[in-house]
Amino acid sequence: MTQRTEPRQNAQDTATTDAAAWRAHRFGTLPERIRPEDTIETKPATVPDPARDTYNPDEWLIRYCG
Repeated sequence: MTQRTEPRQNAQDTATTDAAAWRAHRFGTLPERIRPEDTIETKPATVPDPARDTYNPDEWLIRYCG
């Protein structure tokens, strides 16, 4: 009766196996999902100036009639 033996692995087979294990480790799972709300930051381009937006009833008279 003959004995069954494991197939011999040469250096190329070992390198292929190592490369496959490395790829499975690196690309085996998808990265964690990032929500779109977490990718956007909103802040005003300039600081709001309350004096700029106030209405002066006499200013139009000076600008347009003066």
